[in-house]
Amino acid sequence: MPRGKFITLEGGEGVGKTTNLAFIENYLKLHNIPVSVTREPGGTALAEKIRKLLLDKDSEAISEHAELLMVFAARAQHIKHVIEPTLANGTWVLCDRFTDATYAYQGGGRNMKNSTIEWLENLVQGILRPDLTLLLDAPVEIGLERAKLRSNLDRFESEKINFFEQVRRAYLLQAELHPNRIKVIKANQALIDVENELINVIGNFLR
Repeated sequence: MPRGKFITLEGGEGVGKTTNLAFIENYLKLHNIPVSVTREPGGTALAEKIRKLLLDKDSEAISEHAELLMVFAARAQHIKHVIEPTLANGTWVLCDRFTDATYAYQGGGRNMKNSTIEWLENLVQGILRPDLTLLLDAPVEIGLERAKLRSNLDRFESEKINFFEQVRRAYLLQAELHPNRIKVIKANQALIDVENELINVIGNFLR
């Protein structure tokens, strides 16, 4: 049985990941591709508990190194118990955020060294990397305005605008470093136009 493909969806706050994740899932299913949807941090019972700790803005202050290690601890569980078994079974995995988010949020937002993140990436993931990454990109002000329309902001969503500017720059840098894998989608256009861009990119990937 051929191994499944690993697709990740990335982007800052309010870029429409939830809406477009559902669209991508339906598009793949229409093409008779078995797909499993998951998210990071999260995806397993333990990883979801870590997610809750990471997003809780009322908890004790989390140090930058603790945050980074928690992210990769959740990822290690996710890979071992969900991602790898699913791919090995021939099912595609569609994941809401993965390690590019770590380079963006902990590397860009927290100003942590990319070399530290890369070391943990190699330790935890081995040779596992996404086959395709779709990066939804929009100006920070637009994304934050959309995010405010949701319920209470979590620990990351409560950061200052400069944090999100750094996150966006780090995301776009990742896209420059990995142009064959990461495809940037303009998320500040009409939804139908976003969907058409996604269809174009995924269609090329399927071919």
